[in-house]
Parts: sequence; structure tokens; C-alpha cells
Amino acid sequence: MPNTAFAHPGPDHRPVAAPWLRWTLLFGFAALMNGCASWLLPFGEYSPPEPLEQEAEANPAVHDLSRHRFALPKDDNIVGQLGVVEVRDGDTLPDIARHFGLGYEEIGTANPGLDMWVPRAGSRAVLPLRFVLPDAPRKGIVVNLAAMRLFLYGGKGGEVVTYPVGIGKEGRSTPTGDMYVARKAEKPVWYVPESIRRDHEKRGDPLPAAVSPGPDNPLGAYAMYLSKPSYLIHGTNKPYAIGLRASNGCLRLYPENIDLLYRQTPVKTPVRIVNQPYLLGWHKGQLYLEAHEPHEELNAKALQATLQAKLKEIEKKGHALDWPKIEATVAEARGIPVPVFAHTPGVEQLARQAVPLTLPEQLYGQPPVPRNPTHDGWYVEALESGDALTAQRTAAVLNHMGPQIPARAVALPDGNQRVLAGPFEDAKRAQAAARQMLLDLDIKGKIMPPQPQRLTSK
Repeated sequence: MPNTAFAHPGPDHRPVAAPWLRWTLLFGFAALMNGCASWLLPFGEYSPPEPLEQEAEANPAVHDLSRHRFALPKDDNIVGQLGVVEVRDGDTLPDIARHFGLGYEEIGTANPGLDMWVPRAGSRAVLPLRFVLPDAPRKGIVVNLAAMRLFLYGGKGGEVVTYPVGIGKEGRSTPTGDMYVARKAEKPVWYVPESIRRDHEKRGDPLPAAVSPGPDNPLGAYAMYLSKPSYLIHGTNKPYAIGLRASNGCLRLYPENIDLLYRQTPVKTPVRIVNQPYLLGWHKGQLYLEAHEPHEELNAKALQATLQAKLKEIEKKGHALDWPKIEATVAEARGIPVPVFAHTPGVEQLARQAVPLTLPEQLYGQPPVPRNPTHDGWYVEALESGDALTAQRTAAVLNHMGPQIPARAVALPDGNQRVLAGPFEDAKRAQAAARQMLLDLDIKGKIMPPQPQRLTSK
């Protein structure tokens, strides 16, 4: 018999490198969205988008995985398949995640044994490209905050397209409920709410009343204003914050995803936002459980009690359940659908059976590799450490900021490692990078003018 309650997956059970997750969360400071204005429009008839154009591929299953476009199952509620790639030297998990349309936490929780920023070359990274559909009507846009994923339903062929999203941070959560797309805007202007301007003023980072379209605009190139005032679905100028709780409540997508979603979503499209950390799904007669860590605003014990009650009802119908596996799935919260009938494979066996996917020479959106330090540029010393791994992580984080701060780990004669950001054309640009490091990462960088000699990277 099962225990009376599942073990609550507290912070110590999170399979994410905490210091580097904290740094990545800080990427979202400049994209605070609370107070964005929206216009209210009367709800009208909804016309779903047409299916995406069919393309001939040798392997349709892999093709659909890469596009996150799936035919809707009639009787089941699971789409996609697990994928796997072999990590190469210089790859980061956030780069792999973005290339395959996954968010930061999605790939981190699916691969608890891999370093987010310096994964070992030759290791296998599991791509959680299988999804249990949220328990909601299959119409318009449905967002599951717990999974940090958006699902767009529609088309004559009965399809679903799914994208990762960034959501509201703790204390400024994205609201749940029924809404609709009230209006849309290309190259939107960000009218900065007074509360956000005050917050930035306190941090020594004053903001104007309005931010014009461009690289400094946190709305990105497209915005869809929801019927609930102050909330939007939009792009971002900090793509590596997708899949994190880092906004003031709005939903953010990768630039390449908002471009597609914007064109696929007409005004008046219904939007339903739910927060479902425990999802039960069926596929070919098998029951699956997909578990995510409940957000702090949810009652985890009550949710687990409800889940257990549902499972007991299924058990009463003659299905033998693997309760130890269920408890492990809830505790680990890896976001991977796991079969929970007795004598079914576990998550590690599922990972071994995942579809092998190929990495291109250049991952989509991957920052360019900074050139070796030279004697004629301005630099910012971000860190000096005796731990090479710490230095490599720091350089990787800087390279993935928005906008990018090019950085490399440099070997010193004494065996230590120095992280140098640059080169910059002049002192002004070096000072701007140092200021960004301080505001976003709390790194007090040291500005270094051009020098006759400079250490080269190892």
C-alpha cells in the first residue's frame, strides 16, 4: 500500500546547480514586466490557426520533435518523445535547450548529473521532449506554469504546438485563469511602470519612462496584450532566462518562438493559464506521471493528496501501480513522463531508449566564442579563482547574458584562473559591461586598460 503522503520535494532535492541557477535568475532583472498596459476588447469569434506547412522528411517523428508540432491524439494526452544528444566540448546545456525548444529548468531537472554550464564532453544529455498535455480544454493557448510551457491548439488537422516560457518570479507570480489576446504589437514600446522605475532607481540603474524598440527593450520584437490588465505574452532580450521564474508576471518566449506564435495567434484567441505540477497521462493503455516541483504559492501537500486519490481510484479498477516509483517520481520532479503501472520501465531506462538527435555544428542562438585576449583592447577582470571549473562557469554565464558580455577563462602562471571580459573598443564600453556585471550578477569587475602584454587563454 502507498504511504499516506508523498515526500515533499524541497530545495535540497532540486537537481539543478544552485549557484548557477541563481546567477541565471538574475538575468531577468532588466525584464520586469509588472504593470504593462493592455487594452480591453470585446470577446468575439475565434478562428484557430491553420496547421503549419507540411515538410517532407525522412524521419517524420524526429522532424516533429524538432518543431514541437504534434498531431493531437484522440484518446490519449501525451505527445512527443524523449530525445538524447551527445555533448561536445564547449557546449552548455542552456545552448542545447534553446536549440531544441526547451527551457533552462526543463533541461536542468532532466539531467541532474550534468553541469549546466560546463557539461563533460561525451556525456549524454536527455532532452525532455515528451509532454503530458495540461488538464484543460484543447482550444487556443493553454499555459502550464508548473511545466513552464505554452501549448497552442488549433488547425484543421487537430495539432498542438508547444513552446517553453519564462514566468513570474516568486512574489509576482503569473496569474491563472481564463483570458484572451486583446491586441498585438510588433516592435512594442515598453512603458515602464512607476514601481519598476523606483526599484531600478534604488539599485542605481535608472530607467526612462518608455523604452523604444531595440536591444534594450525587454519585450523583444513582438507582444500580445492579454485581456487581464498588465499582463502580456512577449519576446525577450535575455533569451537564456526562458524556463525560469524571472519576470514580474508576464510570459516570455525565445525570440524565434514568439515570432512564430505571434503569426499563428489571431486577436481574441482564448488563453487559459493553469498551474498543474502533477500530470497524469495515458498513452497506448499505459498510465504516466509527469511531476514538477510545486511553486511556493501552491499547497504541495494538498496537491499530492489529490494525486494519490486519483491514483487509488485507478488502482481500484484493477491496475497494479508501482508506488515506490510514483513516490520517487514526485520527489525527484524531473519533468519526464514516467509509466507507473507495475513492471514498467523507470526513468533511467526511458533515457537509454530515447531518440538519438544530432547536434549541428553551430547551435541556434549559441553565442560566438570570444577571441583570445590581446594587448590592444579594454577588458574587465570578472574573477580570479584557483578552481578552473568555477572560472569556466563564470565565463559561460557572462557569455550568455543579454546582451552578451564576451568572456574567457585565462590561465595564470601561478595556476589560478582569471576571467577576462572583452575586448571592448574603449573605456566607455568596458565600464558599461562592468556596470551590467554588478547590477545583474553582483560581480565587481576591475577595468583593465590596453596593456603591452596580456596573458592568452589556455
